[in-house]
Amino acid sequence: MSDNEIKGSVAPLTDLRVLAVEQFGAGPFGSRQLSDLGATVIKIEDPNVGGDIGRYVPPFQVGEDSLFFETFNAGKRSISIDLRNEAGRAVFEDLAAEVDAVTCNLRGDLPKKLGLTYDALRARNPRIVCCSLSGFGSSGPRAAEPAYDYILQALSGWMSLTGDPDGPPTKSGLSLVDFCGGYALALSLLAAVWRARRDGVGGDCDLSLFDVSVALLTYVGTWSATEGFEPERRGESAHPSIVPFQAFQTSDGWLTVACAKEKFWQRLCEAMGLTSLMDDPRFSGFAERNTNRDDLVRLLSERFSEQGTDDWVDTLTAAGVPVGRVNNVEQALSDPQIVARGGVVGYQHPEFGEVRQPASPLRISGHEAPSIPAPRRGGDTENLLAELCGYDAERIASAASAGAFGESPAEMPT
Repeated sequence: MSDNEIKGSVAPLTDLRVLAVEQFGAGPFGSRQLSDLGATVIKIEDPNVGGDIGRYVPPFQVGEDSLFFETFNAGKRSISIDLRNEAGRAVFEDLAAEVDAVTCNLRGDLPKKLGLTYDALRARNPRIVCCSLSGFGSSGPRAAEPAYDYILQALSGWMSLTGDPDGPPTKSGLSLVDFCGGYALALSLLAAVWRARRDGVGGDCDLSLFDVSVALLTYVGTWSATEGFEPERRGESAHPSIVPFQAFQTSDGWLTVACAKEKFWQRLCEAMGLTSLMDDPRFSGFAERNTNRDDLVRLLSERFSEQGTDDWVDTLTAAGVPVGRVNNVEQALSDPQIVARGGVVGYQHPEFGEVRQPASPLRISGHEAPSIPAPRRGGDTENLLAELCGYDAERIASAASAGAFGESPAEMPT
């Protein structure tokens, strides 16, 4: 079946409904993946603190919205509910009876306290999936501690691996623990919902950002756990064992080369006019090049410094060597490959005008992620309660007067 035949089909997750008790980055990023694939994601925002703290992150922030918030919440819907209020809890349980899953990214001890677990909700919905993403999970000595991406990059060993050998431990330039945790949340939730639909019984997903970050040590973690390997930081973002596989400075910038196969090493030598290195016993294989990396990197660095980045990229690309210039963010967003694949999308926003942001990488034939602004806090309250729970205006007003949506009815959308 061609893409043209698929176009017009329903979104992959159009029949998935999720309540998201979420804030800041990790949880909202995870549920954004579901929303981009067509799921109905309903943000449950606490009216007592002004909703998701992401609404107020500078520098591009106006009122209860920010470009940070837009990044993680475009395409979702919002209802403000006070989960500690009896009337608010009743509204939440009515919603939980009509959805597939509840997600949260609160401290590890809070899901149980707030009744966001399967045991707390199974009576209303036996097939519900309750997915918690916290810093340390719901068990262990640190379960009740808060955690943020930077802390976890430190704890998991990432910072010890990152940066120049003579510099301080360094975090990644992005909040990759949060984002990888968000992907883990989305994947776990989908697997659990699949099982619930098959078996008729839901359950809990207990995800820890610390677990995620340690799991992402991957082969370095395996080397360390199995053989006591002690990783060391290397200059120019070099790979721990494959050479050359790192950044090199040219006469006018930087590029990165990755010779992960023997054929790439041979092509590199030919393209750079360094064919004598191919016969040098110091560089005859992966192990030899790793053992003699200092000598090899010095020789390559001298050669790279003789020409500009564009010249080297053109030369090595033509030779079939994996290579890429070191772009800044603006250059990355305008790269011809990104432009050709529609990698930046936009939509109109009442405060910010046109909001442009990186497109979803989840490409499925016949589906494009919707380009819809993030919701106003509580902006979908009336419609959602009518659509999902059958509330009429009188019942909504009664819940509001009882404090379900905040301290006063003024919290209700107008």
